[in-house]
Amino acid sequence: MEQLLAATSLLCAAAITPGPNNLVILRAAGTAGMRRTLPMIAGIVLGGLLLLAVTALGAAAVFAALPSLRRWIALAGTLYLAWLGAALCIAGMSPPGDTTTSSPLPAGALGLVGFQFLNPKSWLLVLTVLAAMQATRTHDYLLLVAMFVLIPTLCLWLWAALGASLARWLARPVARRGVDIVGGALLVACAALLLIQP
Repeated sequence: MEQLLAATSLLCAAAITPGPNNLVILRAAGTAGMRRTLPMIAGIVLGGLLLLAVTALGAAAVFAALPSLRRWIALAGTLYLAWLGAALCIAGMSPPGDTTTSSPLPAGALGLVGFQFLNPKSWLLVLTVLAAMQATRTHDYLLLVAMFVLIPTLCLWLWAALGASLARWLARPVARRGVDIVGGALLVACAALLLIQP
């Protein structure tokens, strides 16, 4: 029971705090609306489930045997997040009406499924929850699947609702560019924090 509580708390904390997935959903809901964001939420959740399955089926053992592989994958994902953040900042600083720079954020359900495999926060979360839960039985894995569907869906929906409530404000080009700059800076900060973690 303590393991389940620890894993649930960890998943809740990670899913609700600002991170790449939440920033993508916030921005998408603010510009495209809640209804068009729902498939993106489904893509993130499905990607998280696929990442959980891959990790449970052996990636964790491979990472334990080859710690340098984990570091290289984390570095590649972190550099990708830093690139996304920098590109989003550049898009936000471009003059109004400039169509040469567009948002680099992943879009669509399929893009966000794949994004989970490039997102170091997703890898870190899945590996940590699996370690905290110490799943050994089918029942344990079914609980993890339920947790990885319900908790992120609810948290992403809350971020989408926040974005949708800001839609009128984000319709102004100056406000949207400001949000892009802040969101990009937050992605770069997330990348930097992930880089310094052991």
